[in-house]
Amino acid sequence: MKKLLLIIFFGISRVLLAQADCATALAVCGNSTITYNPTGYGDIKEMVNSGTCIDAAGEHYSIWYRITIATGGTLTFDLIPNDPDADYDWAIFGPNVTCAALGAPIRCNAATVIGPGPNTGLNMTSTITNAIGGSSTPYCKYLDVLPGQTYYLFIDNWVSSTSSTTAPFSLTWGGTATLASPFTDPNTQPYPFNPPGVPAANPADPREVVVCVNPPLFDFSTLSAGILNGNPNFTISYHTSQNDALTGNNAITVPTVVSMTATYYYSISYTDPSNPNSPLNKCKQIGLFKFRDGRITTKNATLTQCNNNNAGTALYDLTTADVIADPNVTKKYYNSLPDLNAGINEITTPMAFTSAEGTIYVKVTSPFGCSAIAQISLRFHPVVVVSDATLRSCSVETEPATALFNLTVAPVTTQLGAIKKYYRSETDAINQTNEIPGPLALAYPAPNGVVYVRVSNAQGCYKIAKITLVVIPPVYSATLKDKTICVEDKTTLDAGPGFNGYEWSTGATTQAITNVGVGTYWVKLKTGDCTVIQHVKVYPSEQPVVSNIDISNTTVTVYVIGGTPAYKYSMDNINWQDSNVFNNVKRGDATIFVKDSYDCDPIDISIVVPNLVNVITPNDDGYNDVIDYSALAHKKNFVMNIFDRYGNMIFQVDKSSGYKWNGTSKNGVKVPTGNYWYTVGWNENDKMSTPIKYSGWIVVKNRD
Repeated sequence: MKKLLLIIFFGISRVLLAQADCATALAVCGNSTITYNPTGYGDIKEMVNSGTCIDAAGEHYSIWYRITIATGGTLTFDLIPNDPDADYDWAIFGPNVTCAALGAPIRCNAATVIGPGPNTGLNMTSTITNAIGGSSTPYCKYLDVLPGQTYYLFIDNWVSSTSSTTAPFSLTWGGTATLASPFTDPNTQPYPFNPPGVPAANPADPREVVVCVNPPLFDFSTLSAGILNGNPNFTISYHTSQNDALTGNNAITVPTVVSMTATYYYSISYTDPSNPNSPLNKCKQIGLFKFRDGRITTKNATLTQCNNNNAGTALYDLTTADVIADPNVTKKYYNSLPDLNAGINEITTPMAFTSAEGTIYVKVTSPFGCSAIAQISLRFHPVVVVSDATLRSCSVETEPATALFNLTVAPVTTQLGAIKKYYRSETDAINQTNEIPGPLALAYPAPNGVVYVRVSNAQGCYKIAKITLVVIPPVYSATLKDKTICVEDKTTLDAGPGFNGYEWSTGATTQAITNVGVGTYWVKLKTGDCTVIQHVKVYPSEQPVVSNIDISNTTVTVYVIGGTPAYKYSMDNINWQDSNVFNNVKRGDATIFVKDSYDCDPIDISIVVPNLVNVITPNDDGYNDVIDYSALAHKKNFVMNIFDRYGNMIFQVDKSSGYKWNGTSKNGVKVPTGNYWYTVGWNENDKMSTPIKYSGWIVVKNRD
């Protein structure tokens, strides 16, 4: 027989007394085991004076069943009391009789079988059809039955003054025949019925329907479609007792507050649409179930994250919100309660949700389908308070456009415990790349510009601040400049006012130093916290140099180079003139003095103004026969050149000629009488080897 998904019960507890009468007999549907506990005799004692084997005993605690044969064959049953002291009698009427005309029973047994082995019924070995009270034959012969036949079975729990035990019984069918049932015929039940709810923790306990609401108000009709599973011609009702389920009485028809401890019953009934009088219309299939309190309780939660860099949003992992302890639930997150209720616009990335402060709604659903709503408050940690700062640092002397900055002293925050890291760009600060390492941050070389500091608190929140780097340019004295003085003089070096401190290379700490000679000096000038070293030189003035001297008769012309014009000239170092020409200079040795505009000690140079002979008569008479400059032989590079009136050099007076000329040409021939020009030059024996040039004319009178 096809296994049913539902357990069929036809009586464990009491039913209405009316079912103890034939007219209200319960239909036996299929060969399933029946259990029942009769509690009365009904409205009519139909066995009294009935002529049956139990006529004298009558009715006590009885029940009537109507049996319809589906397939013919032999029919047996076992009626087994739950208590061995209980005494059960029974009678079968039929086939195809009515309650109004039952006739004599075709099988009847009232045997008194109390104690061990109280079972009774039909079997395949007994040959008797009736067993009166007091006999010891509890079983009667089986029935041969045909399809479509109907039979009535009367069962009575006999009690008397000597035997008052009442107990339930179980009734099990046997033989080759089958009993009609709409629950086993695929033509009437094409689909299996589905029991409601989920299995209980103990599989032997009734299945459990999960209730999600509080109070647990339940609409039983919501189970019907699932149980019936599309089978036509079946109806279902719900009851608080099995008796009501069997009779259909006191059905639950409105939503009801249910108990989590009570057992509830559902009764599936069949109605033959083509035959309202069909015995199958009384068939019922009974199931039972309980309720499980599936209500889940959520709690609101708060998530706090960093509003990093005060961007106005934070990154939240909504799944970490502690809204329920059960790890088996599912959660869906929404920006608004209307979205949650409508099931739209679900947040699909709850583990990485970027949001401003606000409220998120989460729908929590248990494995049983119960759900609850919780709120998640999104909050920010206290913001990291920073402010941009400016660092000023003194320039590096060797690189005036650069300074060394101690980034760690920038006053970007006053929050205790803040962690600061330094970066060259804001992007690096946000991404934490290319950090300026700690030692370098203490002495960071940079020109004017900016760096960025990522300031973090204990929660890991951060804010980026900008540090403006300002190189304090070196401040030098505008008044302190190199000087040129006479080498024998002293001067004063003054750095000027406006500095916080002075320190000279001489050790002086005054604004100026005096009595300073030629040399190189420096001074440390302090402006605020910065100190620069300014170098200054005192140069010796360049002395003028006599480049050459021209002497023409008694006129001396001095040519000077170097030094700083204008020059002054003197021949006695007392009287000075601006002109470089001296007239009427006496013959013989003389000294020329020259100084430039620095008025330093003059330079001097010795000259000779020769005693010139303007006429010679080379006739060997001993008078004016030659020009003799041997007295100047000690002069360096002394030379005298004689020129004719056409500018041709005709003789050179030098060492080879004994520094004399006797009026001859280079080849020793006497020159004609006439006028001749000459130049005399030498270098003075001074450190500059000053060139001296002397020029003039001479008359030569040759007499043959």
